[in-house]
Amino acid sequence: MQIPNLKFQYILLTVFAALSLFITNPVHAEQVVVYSARIEQLIKPMFDVFTEKTGIKVKFTTDKEGALLARLQAEGKNTPADMLITADAGNLWAAAQAGVLRPFDSQILKSNIPLHLRDPDNEWFGLSIRARTIVYNTDKVDPDELSTYENLADPKWKNRLCLRTSKKVYNQSLVAMMIAEHGEAEAEKIVKGWVSNLATDPLSDDTRAMEFVAGGRCDLTIVNSYYLGRLLQKNPDLPLAIFWPNQKSEHSGGVHVNISGAGLTRYGKNPQAAEQLLEFLSSIQAQKLFAEVNMEYPVNPNIAPDPIVASWGRFVQSSINLVKAGELQAAAVKLMDRAGYR
Repeated sequence: MQIPNLKFQYILLTVFAALSLFITNPVHAEQVVVYSARIEQLIKPMFDVFTEKTGIKVKFTTDKEGALLARLQAEGKNTPADMLITADAGNLWAAAQAGVLRPFDSQILKSNIPLHLRDPDNEWFGLSIRARTIVYNTDKVDPDELSTYENLADPKWKNRLCLRTSKKVYNQSLVAMMIAEHGEAEAEKIVKGWVSNLATDPLSDDTRAMEFVAGGRCDLTIVNSYYLGRLLQKNPDLPLAIFWPNQKSEHSGGVHVNISGAGLTRYGKNPQAAEQLLEFLSSIQAQKLFAEVNMEYPVNPNIAPDPIVASWGRFVQSSINLVKAGELQAAAVKLMDRAGYR
């Protein structure tokens, strides 16, 4: 009786060992792990649809941009993350420079995302567009007075301009792109003009800047367009309107745009599933969700924006590749410091 017992025990042990391996090493294609600097309410709707369509689950962790990059660097080859989602091309460029992203040569992404909104080396891709544009008080500014970002340095705007702090990456990227367009000396002259025209010290965020404009403490400011959408949803009677600068000729540069975007991590454990997710995020279905949830512009030019956003009218955007927002960011920070822009 002892021998059959031993055989039976051996069979059981073999079965349990196999089950243990399966449980501790789940099929990777069934889950994608995402590190996201965008908050849950702005990304989960897209992930839920992706899971419904493919059966692939999306597990995500949210944190600040810098913290997520530091985490990816510290984890190295042991990272559980398959994808990084973050705001601003400068942050995506920094992640690529740190070596935590890998190239993905996808015809789907190339078809859905314009060239200037993705990395030339295919390490990151824009997923939604934010336009950094002029917002003015409709009771105090005639839009015929407005023209370009550069014109805000004109003395006629003395004590009329509010700006968000230079410490925020959005303004650093704006100035970096101005360096790319005008050169460092001319960009510095423009920023010094802005500083001379400030009605108050730089403010903590875009919403605060628009509240100062609406309250008459200054007449106009430069903000990301989606902040105005969110503010007007809460209070549609505010005397605020958007002006699209740099539109009057083909040589005037166009509106400065930036992106939220994503890249695949270099050491992700589920590369094929992550590639599926990234391509899905550029699709018509996901881009419509981006437009509805984020009050941003879809990066895919075939998708209409949210009706509120669409009501602001069409604009020509700058076509300079956003890789410059990263490459020239350090120069932009030094320039703003020299110009007294704090």
